[in-house]
Amino acid sequence: MAPVTESYVGAARVGRRPAGPAESATANRSWWDASADDYLAEHGAFLGDARFVWGPEGLSEADAGLLGDVSGRSVLEIGCGAAQCSRWLLAAGAAPVGLDLSAGMLARGHAAGARADLVVPLVQADAAHLPFRRSTFDIVCSAYGAVPFVADSGAVMQEVARVLRPGGRWVFSVTHPIRWSFPDDPGPEGLRARDSYWDRTPYVEEGPDGAASYVEHHRTMGDRVREISTAGLRLLDLIEPEWPADLTRAWGAWSPLRGRVIPGTAIYVCEKP
Repeated sequence: MAPVTESYVGAARVGRRPAGPAESATANRSWWDASADDYLAEHGAFLGDARFVWGPEGLSEADAGLLGDVSGRSVLEIGCGAAQCSRWLLAAGAAPVGLDLSAGMLARGHAAGARADLVVPLVQADAAHLPFRRSTFDIVCSAYGAVPFVADSGAVMQEVARVLRPGGRWVFSVTHPIRWSFPDDPGPEGLRARDSYWDRTPYVEEGPDGAASYVEHHRTMGDRVREISTAGLRLLDLIEPEWPADLTRAWGAWSPLRGRVIPGTAIYVCEKP
């Protein structure tokens, strides 16, 4: 998971401008490949080697149980990064597969799995084009992975619906959409609304040559619900985790100050009828 403007690779310019599927995929693949070591050095202790957390608030799947009983279930994790969540699933008795666009993150995941003796099959692919047959998985999940980094997130929902078995569950977390109205600042400035909630123009970081080096896409709450419904999925629950009183650690622009006032994460719990 990564905040909207938390960069590990220097950007010559940041702002909002259009960015299509090809540009978004190329930029984000390169960004995560180059940033993997720095990202894990900063956030690895919080994420753990085999821990499933839904967001910077620290809500864990072990406590929340949003996926239901995972024992014996086939699970696809989309945007798995270094596959911490998939390793937790494996330890919990599931049969997980981790998928990510970044070969760099998957390489770190493979190494971590070997060290922990929790080896998960890992696949490099675009979440909008899942390389699996119809009705392959019992559960699909994503913790801050893939969905906001894909230009056509509706296509991700369609693909998830395709690979899910009837009765299967799709649970994903993203930055809460209200955060896009506020500056990405963990301090007081981050509590002052600045941008339109309905401005869906992507956030783009550019290199010196003007090419995108990182892209993130915004969708409103209503957009997400329509994407889910259009894909033939049913929204069962929408969770906005509160910031725990005992969590003093900030994660980029996620901080105790902001977390006490506005939500930082939205978790969508869906089912394929």
